[in-house]
Amino acid sequence: MPSISSGKVLVTGANGFVAAWTIETLLDAGFFVRGTVRSLAKAEHLNKVFSSYPGKFEAVAVPDFTKEGSFDEAVTGVDAILHTASPVGFNADDPAEMIDPAVNGTLSILRAAASTNGLASVKRVVYLSSCAAVFDQYSTVPREYTEADWNEADPREVVQKGRGASPLAKYCTSKTFAERRAWAWYEDNKATLPWDFTVVNPPWVFGPTLHEVGSKPESLNDSNKLLWNAITQGSFLKPAGNCRIDVRDLARALLLTITTPAAGGERFIVCAGPFAWEDFMNAARKITGTTRSPEVSYDPAQFVHLTTYNTKKSEDILGMTYRGLEETTRDVVKDWQSRAWL
Repeated sequence: MPSISSGKVLVTGANGFVAAWTIETLLDAGFFVRGTVRSLAKAEHLNKVFSSYPGKFEAVAVPDFTKEGSFDEAVTGVDAILHTASPVGFNADDPAEMIDPAVNGTLSILRAAASTNGLASVKRVVYLSSCAAVFDQYSTVPREYTEADWNEADPREVVQKGRGASPLAKYCTSKTFAERRAWAWYEDNKATLPWDFTVVNPPWVFGPTLHEVGSKPESLNDSNKLLWNAITQGSFLKPAGNCRIDVRDLARALLLTITTPAAGGERFIVCAGPFAWEDFMNAARKITGTTRSPEVSYDPAQFVHLTTYNTKKSEDILGMTYRGLEETTRDVVKDWQSRAWL
C-alpha cells in the first residue's frame, strides 16, 4: 500500500484546532506542509507559530472548499492529503447547512486528488471523520463500538424531523453522510487511482490550543468551550458520559496513517477512553484548588459509561498509545492560566 516517510503534505482547514497540532506534528517529523485557509489573513497566526520551521510551511487560500475544482491547484506536488476541513457547530437550523458543506467539501478534495494535478504525485488521502459517524447517542444500554459500526439513528431522526431534529443529530448526520459518500466514491474509483484512502474517527477532542483564539474563553473551539463550561461552571451536556482523545494524540494518529503502509484502505477509531464531565472537574480541582467540584452525588466507581470504543485496530496497526485524562486536563489548565482566564 502507498505511504510516505518524507515529502509534502496538504492539510485542509489549516487554522483549525486539530489541523494546527497536526501541522506541527508533521513538521516535527520532517515533512513540508501546505495548509489551506479561506483567506491568507487566517494564516498569519500560523506563519508566526511555525516560523521556527523556515521554508517548511506554506499557506494557500481556498475561499470555498465546497466548490468543484476548489482544491485542484492546492494538491499540485503534494505526496499526501489530510482533509480536516469540515463544518463544526450546533447552531444550524436547516440540516443542509451542516450536511451539504461536509459532503461537498469531502468529495471536492477526493476529486482534486483524482485530477491531473493530484494523480501526478498523491499517494494517500486521509479523511478526518468522527465517532459521530459511528455511535448511537440514543442507546440506553452500555455498548462497545468498532470500525464496523455506523450511526444509523441520527440520520433517521434528521430525515424524519428535518429542522426539528436536535442540533447534535444534525452534526452527527453531516459526519455520517460525508464519510459514507467518501467511501462510496473511493470504492467506485479506486481501480483507476494510484493512491489509497484512509479514515480516522475520533470522539470528543480536547487539549491545549495552538491555533488562533481570541481574548476570551468564548472564542475556544466547540469541544474546549464545553470543557471550559464544565470545569468553570459545572455546566455540561447530558448524558454526561462519552469518550475522549487528546488533540496531540489525534495529530500523531493522522501522521501515522500517512507513514504506515498497512493503514491504506482502513478505518480507524482513535480513542483514549470514556469520561464523565465530572472527571475533568475533579482533575482540574486537584490542579488549581479553586475551580468547581462536581456534585457530591457523583461517584466515578458507580458511573455507567454507555459508550466505549474498541481501539485494538489503531493500537495494532498504527501503534497508538493515548494520554490520560489528568495529563490533558493539566495542559489545558496551564493553557488557560497562560491566557489569564484562570
